Amino acid sequence: MNKLELNETPVRTSRNFNINNIKLENIKIPENIQSFENITITGENLEIENSTSNINLVYGLGDFFIEQVKKQANQKIKLEISSKTTTSPRLEFKFDEENLALLEDVEIIANENSKSTIIIKYLSDEKVEAYHNGIIRVSAKKGSNINIIIVNFMNSQSNNFVSIENNLEENSKVKYIVIDFGGKNSITNYYSNLLGEKSENIINTIYLGKEEQLFDLNYIGELRGEKSKIDIDVQGALKDKAKKHFKGTIDFKKGCKKAKGNENEACMLLSDTARSLALPMLLCSEEDVEGNHSSSAGKIGEKELFYIMSRGFELKDAMKLMVRARFNKILQNIKDEELKEEILEEIDKRLN
Repeated sequence: MNKLELNETPVRTSRNFNINNIKLENIKIPENIQSFENITITGENLEIENSTSNINLVYGLGDFFIEQVKKQANQKIKLEISSKTTTSPRLEFKFDEENLALLEDVEIIANENSKSTIIIKYLSDEKVEAYHNGIIRVSAKKGSNINIIIVNFMNSQSNNFVSIENNLEENSKVKYIVIDFGGKNSITNYYSNLLGEKSENIINTIYLGKEEQLFDLNYIGELRGEKSKIDIDVQGALKDKAKKHFKGTIDFKKGCKKAKGNENEACMLLSDTARSLALPMLLCSEEDVEGNHSSSAGKIGEKELFYIMSRGFELKDAMKLMVRARFNKILQNIKDEELKEEILEEIDKRLN
């Protein structure tokens, strides 16, 4: 496919910002989708089905990507979480020469008062040019409490496209931790519909780019329930000629009195050629709500670098320490120590 326009912002801004959507050229879109077999699913007391309900997304990356999954998905996984779910469900997808294209539809239903942590992980062999187009849908019923950890360790020659949609009922809580490191192009559309009173959505994201990687993150939260709350925190670092676009929209809809919304995005630039662009937005059609947003980008402080290097560290190791320190606020929320250590090792590897 020669040219794609995708990941539209919910509200158009000036063309001069060059951020309303992302335009990609010469992306290799596989036409004949083969089966994808290199998947591991672990967990106890799970209800797993190889089918899902019809896909009808409010936003998503765009019609092409949604229709591709609808018609050609080679993995359909439905997880139903109940109060009997005692272990963390884990889905691991590994791209290799026999499994180059993954089109997955993952549907997660968290029943009333259920509680669970779900880990979804994407890996790839170093030399393959993989293609991933995934849709993740979460339905959080009354009183449920769900943590979802998404880890993208794909290589920097592959393409990663993800659409995420959440619906939150009364007193439900959905928390995401997203570790986004892989993909020549890594494009994410994230949408949450906070319908219920006192529903809460937390999104913590880390991205790390090198070479000529491009990250385009479009996060949208619509608050409808009274006293609902959304909190978006995105922390990133870019080196070489990597680029990042962040679009964060918090929309206070009619009926969400006393709702709160916060969004913060910060990018650490590790080279003179890395580029960061951010557009945080607050929209409001209700009174008595609270909204805050902030965005920042800048190089590592020379004073901090000098201080660390004066303690015997080389420049590269000093930069690793500062990136780790920036990410630690989010990483400390991961209770799986083995996974946390794996992420830290990947950070060091990609900063070498």
